Amino acid sequence: MLTFSTSLAEAIRQHVSDGDCVALEGFTHLIPFAAGHEIIRQRRQNLTLVRLTPDLIYDQLIGMGCAKKLVFSWGGNPGVGSLHRFRDAVEKGWPGPLEIDERSHAAMSVAYVAGAAGVPMAVLRGFVGSDLPNHNANIRFIQCPFTGENLAVTPAINPDIAIIHAQKADRQGNVLLWSIVGVQKEIVLAATRCIVTVEEIVDELDAPPNACVLPAWAIDAVCEVSGGAFPSYADGYYERDNAAYIAWDAASKSREQFTEWMAKHVLGTENFSEFRHLLAS
Repeated sequence: MLTFSTSLAEAIRQHVSDGDCVALEGFTHLIPFAAGHEIIRQRRQNLTLVRLTPDLIYDQLIGMGCAKKLVFSWGGNPGVGSLHRFRDAVEKGWPGPLEIDERSHAAMSVAYVAGAAGVPMAVLRGFVGSDLPNHNANIRFIQCPFTGENLAVTPAINPDIAIIHAQKADRQGNVLLWSIVGVQKEIVLAATRCIVTVEEIVDELDAPPNACVLPAWAIDAVCEVSGGAFPSYADGYYERDNAAYIAWDAASKSREQFTEWMAKHVLGTENFSEFRHLLAS
């Protein structure tokens, strides 16, 4: 049953458990940073994290020991460089070993679509000339029974919990998002449970024709978290904070600097509003 949670903390407490497969999606835009921070505050562990483009929030989740596995297609600090906590986990096992399942943007996208459709695998033209199939058993090939063509296949992705950020929800729980919508619709429909944080809850969505509206029946919790995608952006509300991405490179470079930053800014704050106030002070 859909709930308008009294807080994001309660939604995470109710819907995210240790050992879950968790997908936090948003492609450059509407990245659910607030929800990721709350998972860290609640010390969730042994998560399988799924995301096309793990960036800062996944670096933080991995560095804080929340993840045992990452399913992804590209990882980095966009426009800046490497994710130091991700690299440390893969290369040196700190703070613990991290299993990786690396695919491609196309393979991840169609795997979400397959999950949403309730079929066990996704088919695509891809990985020709790539060495990824030599390192990932989740990338295989089949012969098309109609054309004889050799096609790549990869397992469907059905997360236990999908978490996204959007611009608006109405009081019935329908959610509107616009601009770059990425794979948010697909992961919501593929997942067993779904949390959506939104910039605001309104009486009417006033959605234009052909807008991306996620129906209330596909969502388990809606939480109003203004600025919940910061430092990424929410079209119509605020721009990307490029300085925050640059600053993260230095803050995360060493284990000591990272641990101190997270203790002060995330574990030391009660919620995302307090986190943003601390950053601005």
